[in-house]
Amino acid sequence: MTRSAEQEIVVGIDPLDPSVPTLAWAAGEAGRRNQPLRLVLAVPPLHDTQHVDSTPERMSLRARGRQALESARETVLRLLPGAQVVTELTYGRPAAVLCLRSEGSASMVVVGSHRLSTPAELLSTRSVAAPLSAQAACPVVVVRAPESTADPSARLVVGVDGSGPSLEAVRFAFEEAGLRRAGVHAVGVWQHRALGLREEFDSAECARLLAATVAEQVQDHPDVNCTQEVCSGHPVEELARASADALGLVVGRRGSGGYTGMRLGSVAHGLLHRAECPVITVPGAG
Repeated sequence: MTRSAEQEIVVGIDPLDPSVPTLAWAAGEAGRRNQPLRLVLAVPPLHDTQHVDSTPERMSLRARGRQALESARETVLRLLPGAQVVTELTYGRPAAVLCLRSEGSASMVVVGSHRLSTPAELLSTRSVAAPLSAQAACPVVVVRAPESTADPSARLVVGVDGSGPSLEAVRFAFEEAGLRRAGVHAVGVWQHRALGLREEFDSAECARLLAATVAEQVQDHPDVNCTQEVCSGHPVEELARASADALGLVVGRRGSGGYTGMRLGSVAHGLLHRAECPVITVPGAG
């Protein structure tokens, strides 16, 4: 996955819950990729109607938005002095606005979600993380907690199922690991169906798919240490377990909305709720 110098990292800002871990993750990435940051705050419609919102309320929201953007900008500059930071205050539903920004010069979109505590909230109309991860045209990073960097053997975990989208996820994981001087832990999950020969076949087939999917990136990134793991169980449980101390968890996504492989629709939503590290959703090519 090639990035150009003209690209930028887009960060969604929530005026009600500014996330320092999210800004820290984005600032670190901007430094590693030498890309500018665009901080975007979208003021949502006050009512689900076509009528014009009341002026006093709209002016109040706009003022709070400006304050939140300036505060976020100051935080980024403290974290990354000299960073190129652009702020943008606009109107619209945040998820829709950020999806639109993802179609332009964005190399990735970064948002926080630590306020989301239940699967129902993840799927609600107020959620940004879930619809953005499902529809954005570029990788989406969802940060729930401060990144764990104390472990010198830090690694990124990537879910692999042999599909096209998982190839894109693997490419991103190796690229990111190279920037961070970290390793990659590739995980293939197969769901138990029967005992005996069937079980042995499923495990062996999963191992073959896993090895084939990562082979090209292993060759292209000789400085990135790659480990592989095949396990049986539910993908959400196994990937969450594998990524407990990871720098990030990377999963693939097909096209513009549908998930594929390992039932990544439910898996991605589950990981947004369960994973203790940033979750990175990468759209498939085409």
